[in-house]
Amino acid sequence: MSRSTVPQQDPNPPDPPSPLDRLVRVGLGRATMGLSPAALQLAYLDWAVHLLSAPGKQGQLVDKVLRKAARLAAYSCHCHEAGARPCIEPLPNDRRFRGDEWQQWPFNIIHQSFLLTQQWWHNATTGVRGVTPHHEEVVNFMGRQVLDMVSPSNYLLSNPEVLRQTFQEGGANLVRGAGYLWEDAQRNLGGAPPAGAEAYQPGENVAVTPGRVVHRNRLMELIQYQPATARVHPEPILVVPAWIMKYYILDLSPDNSLIRYLVGQGYTVFAISWKNPDEGDRDLGFDDYRRLGVMAALDAISAIVPEQPVHGVGYCLGGTLLMIAAAAMARRGDERLASLTLFAAQADFSEPGELGLFIDDSQVTFLDDIMWETGYLDGKQMAGAFQLLRSQDMIWSAMVNQYLKGERFPMNDLMAWNADATRLPYRMHSEYLQRLYLDNEFADGVFEVDGDVVHLSDVKVPFFVVGTERDHVAPWRSVYKINRLARAPVTFLLTSGGHNAGIVSPPGHPRRRYRARTHQPDELLLHDDDYLEQVPATEGSWWPEWLGWLRQRSGNRRKPPAMGAPEQGYAPRDDAPGRYVHLK
Repeated sequence: MSRSTVPQQDPNPPDPPSPLDRLVRVGLGRATMGLSPAALQLAYLDWAVHLLSAPGKQGQLVDKVLRKAARLAAYSCHCHEAGARPCIEPLPNDRRFRGDEWQQWPFNIIHQSFLLTQQWWHNATTGVRGVTPHHEEVVNFMGRQVLDMVSPSNYLLSNPEVLRQTFQEGGANLVRGAGYLWEDAQRNLGGAPPAGAEAYQPGENVAVTPGRVVHRNRLMELIQYQPATARVHPEPILVVPAWIMKYYILDLSPDNSLIRYLVGQGYTVFAISWKNPDEGDRDLGFDDYRRLGVMAALDAISAIVPEQPVHGVGYCLGGTLLMIAAAAMARRGDERLASLTLFAAQADFSEPGELGLFIDDSQVTFLDDIMWETGYLDGKQMAGAFQLLRSQDMIWSAMVNQYLKGERFPMNDLMAWNADATRLPYRMHSEYLQRLYLDNEFADGVFEVDGDVVHLSDVKVPFFVVGTERDHVAPWRSVYKINRLARAPVTFLLTSGGHNAGIVSPPGHPRRRYRARTHQPDELLLHDDDYLEQVPATEGSWWPEWLGWLRQRSGNRRKPPAMGAPEQGYAPRDDAPGRYVHLK
């Protein structure tokens, strides 16, 4: 596609929404937790019509029912014998039926019947010719949600582990669980955080790395951290978190704070702390986040640490924003970046993973109308969508442990941070869903910044890109696509863990591993499957690997810069973590 290509105007744009239409959708949204009924109905109609017109597929499903029934009957006749093999094994990540009690009659038959049903429904919702891939994924996903809800592991009388514990404790576990359920219900109704989260307060025992706010505008605070070494590398680091999270995911407790780790290794670190928007910020758009966020931060850093290029670090959508800002800077000859590091950040949204199930034209329109009333999207709605992606672990297993077994998992810093939800401005959220997730403008080379189309291929600084193996928000194979867009060296590192825990992975963290390989622009690109096979895994945290990469691109240490630049309007203000992190 030509660099001069610009987005074409829709010749038949939709009619502007009427207030009545929006009010109707707002009411529906409250009942459906923000899910578009039209999107779900379209998906099911597409699947049902094609299935009804496919007698061959129907015959296959009938045949599978009969075969599975025969397998279960045969297993039922021999399941009491020693060494009897099950007729179906759980999926590798399904830990619900691994206990010895599940292998005893009648619970072995119960869980085997459930697994066979689960497998049949997967067959029924996939492979139907003619169904739109997105609709197939939605139907399959919703089927899994229903099956996860009715799993025998979720109920007292069909869960042998809970029955055994109830018998041993004389029902005390159920009494504790009822207390936990009542407490959680009260907290939810009152808008309070989960039990134990109040023990983690920014500035007290999380987000405690010393620093000062050196710039504040209506959208963000820029924090400069105090040096922890006598001499520092000349190139500062700018951390750009996503606006859908509080920044202190990278400055949790002192023993797992990435910011503290970098400061301790001789770097001058700056971090953006986004404001938690309210109804007055409804018209803040995506470009406002670029201008008032990334670019304003770079202006401040250039005044505090003059004539030094900056190592840019972006997390999740903050990384996407940083890439777009870097591409725009490259078009204008702005050379203030020394390198780009991206944590679980996508440039190409053509395959965004299961999060894409909640994003289509109908859903985006529905969310747009819901946000129109309040001026923002409540962070709890976003958190609910993320929980659905891992409902087996984050919803149902958690409920069984707490309310049936009476076992409350102790709160930790990462869990407390996760409960510290943020809101999303109406205009910005609508724009990035439409332009990035739906239209994929950046990867397709039609994303405009100030009237100029920007391209990642214009960025010539080296990239360090981190993907996580179990990421449901930014799947690593999607993150890996940056290799096809960049025209600079890309070091891609794949680490164990998920979207958050895989990034918060300090040295000494148990059961961590990573793979790293650098792709040069003139080399053939490894397919993602080949990457897994050919790049060896290294045990341990990936932080030292990244630190070594940074050091190779940093100068000799020198005296640390001053805190702020008062003479240029960047006087030190509040102590870190500042004010915006406390906005609820």
